Amino acid sequence: MRYCFLLLIFGGQLLGQQFSVAEIARWENRAAQTEIIRDEWGIPHIYAPTDANAVFGMLYAQCEDDFSRVERNYLEATGQMALAFGEEYLYHDLRARMWMDSTSAKSYYAAAPDWLQALCDAFADGVNYYLHTHPQEQPLWLKKFEPWMPFTFTEGSIGPDITRVSLNDIAAFYGEEDLGLQETGYPTSAADLAPTTGSNGFAVGKDLVSEGKALLLINPHVTFHYRSEQHVNSEEGLSAYGAVTWGQFFVYQGFNAYCGWMHTSSWADAIDQYLEVVRQGEDGKYYYQYGEEERLVEQQEVSVPYRNGSTIKSRSFTIYRTHHGPIVGKKDGKWIAYRMMDRPLDALTQDFLRTKTKGYASFKKNMKIGTNSSNNTVFADYKGNIAYWHGNYLPKRNPEYDYSGYVDGSDPEQDWQGLHSPGKMIRLRNPKTGWLQNCNATPYTVAAAESPDPEKYPAYAAPDKDNFRSIHANNLLASFDNYTLDTLIKVANDPHLAAFDRLIPLLEKAYQNAGSDQNRQLLSAYNTLTTWDRSYGVASIGTTLAVLWAEKVLNFAFQQTPEEFKENNLFDAWIADYVSDEQMVNALKESMEELERDFGSWQIPWGLINRYQRLSNDISPVFDDQRPSLPLGYVSARWGSIAAVESRTYEESKRRYGLHGNSFVAVVSFGKRLRAQAIVTGGQSGRIGSPHFNDQSKIFCKQEFRDVYFYRPEVEAKAAETYHPGEKRPAF
Repeated sequence: MRYCFLLLIFGGQLLGQQFSVAEIARWENRAAQTEIIRDEWGIPHIYAPTDANAVFGMLYAQCEDDFSRVERNYLEATGQMALAFGEEYLYHDLRARMWMDSTSAKSYYAAAPDWLQALCDAFADGVNYYLHTHPQEQPLWLKKFEPWMPFTFTEGSIGPDITRVSLNDIAAFYGEEDLGLQETGYPTSAADLAPTTGSNGFAVGKDLVSEGKALLLINPHVTFHYRSEQHVNSEEGLSAYGAVTWGQFFVYQGFNAYCGWMHTSSWADAIDQYLEVVRQGEDGKYYYQYGEEERLVEQQEVSVPYRNGSTIKSRSFTIYRTHHGPIVGKKDGKWIAYRMMDRPLDALTQDFLRTKTKGYASFKKNMKIGTNSSNNTVFADYKGNIAYWHGNYLPKRNPEYDYSGYVDGSDPEQDWQGLHSPGKMIRLRNPKTGWLQNCNATPYTVAAAESPDPEKYPAYAAPDKDNFRSIHANNLLASFDNYTLDTLIKVANDPHLAAFDRLIPLLEKAYQNAGSDQNRQLLSAYNTLTTWDRSYGVASIGTTLAVLWAEKVLNFAFQQTPEEFKENNLFDAWIADYVSDEQMVNALKESMEELERDFGSWQIPWGLINRYQRLSNDISPVFDDQRPSLPLGYVSARWGSIAAVESRTYEESKRRYGLHGNSFVAVVSFGKRLRAQAIVTGGQSGRIGSPHFNDQSKIFCKQEFRDVYFYRPEVEAKAAETYHPGEKRPAF
């Protein structure tokens, strides 16, 4: 690592962007052809003659609602976080540049077909026209957006592949220093323990549906306000509705009149870390062993700028690469090369064209592009088809080797051997059950006994375990023989917590083994849990005790269970085998003591301590027990809750506040005429003064849904505002 000083006076970078007369004229022409209708909930419905102008309106509307998140996502994707937030993000930006820099992104833009270039041009125009017409908006760093930027941000998931690369390892290898930035790593406590979060996709086919031809549940669990809700239409066949990750120009999880798609995070093994044997030659260059030959380690000089007070400085690095990928760390004296899917042009193509598919056949064709590497897909269409794909990008490997850990980079036999075609990957269409589901669990339980056969696929295709949401979903979906939209909502909101079907009997056994000398208060709490219906609710005292007790017990299990056992078993088995009776009973005592200390009694309804609060639009919000909040019934997904919210206490708070879980949720009926209902966390707008900042909070907390306005007459009937980009609006 080398240091470079100089650079720019920061104040100069903060001057407003001056746009050209020609640019402004082009934007105004687009705006005149683009109409935005905001419905009663503030949701934008964009109408334009071309896909490109629809994208222009789409990005303009996103910026109206939350420019700060649009900018934040591109600071992340383009590796410019350190320019906005300082040196602690230096290795974050270095990681981004290992796979993509502006030069590479510009080359992808240049290679893109005309129609995709037009969309990228419209993306930049939409954001820049917003900045031009809203000079009061002060970006942190990005004063002008460029058409090449979407190629840096093609993954709509909250957990794209690159986030699995350890920043700590990069810092140790390239900087030989502490990271500074607090990295979210592998869980170390029950509060962070996987699978705490995830997503749910359910599809019900024509044989079980009495409303329409097929039903789809779209239920991502992500950080609150991570995505926008939009409806985008053109006269070129675009009419897509759903969740859009801020700054992207495609509906990531959603539907059109013909079909719908829900993505759940996948553990299909699309990534490998290769241990490279490297030596330095007499010429000063590095070489790595590959079979009988030595190959030259590629080197790339990069300079990563960062903010330092009122100036900009930079550090220079040499990024090393083998044919497996960039070097991201070191283990036992060997260099770690990281290999993952890296096809941004194909990925952006697949992302947008997915939104224009017209049923199973065209959706299947879109899946053949094969770039949705970190996600599974649950699908339904207007003809009654339902389908599931486990991952969408899977390298072929030699089945004689174990790819669950580090791979020997010097052995050609362990290298990738091309890719599996989507037709050879784990998939399922129209199972005899009439339904299918995925809750981030193994594909071998997506449709009970009608699930794919694990004997037909290599182990690396699906290392996923089952989880309690999946167990709960299978039981629920099998319990109905006639589905309507209301039935699917009932399933999506079912409050039963399947994990406690196994955990409460463990407590009963532990309590009985502890003897009869327990005090009356403890006995009363024990009876509350053993007679509890194992379902969450704002009025449930049993939920409060169960969650607090189980979190403590799971912490013990996480610390005391051998890694191999944890990897191969659900956490109830960890507790059964590695947590003592005394620890289980003491965890209940401690939970009671905490409740009595903080709230004056252990008999506290869940909704009194579990709350929803939105005081600001900060990425890392603060919470305040003294400010208004709403009771929240949801609990963590780890306990088997389908509709889920992750909550915890924060500094100086005694109450727990949700920050992750149910976000945009929709249920869709496909047939001759589409019908849908949806809900988002809080509201559509990220602006505190907007009437749509918090207008959905109460119905979100009550787990209610609102109607989706999909057809233009419905939209116009519920229109609260109709305008063209650039026109002055009331406070939004």
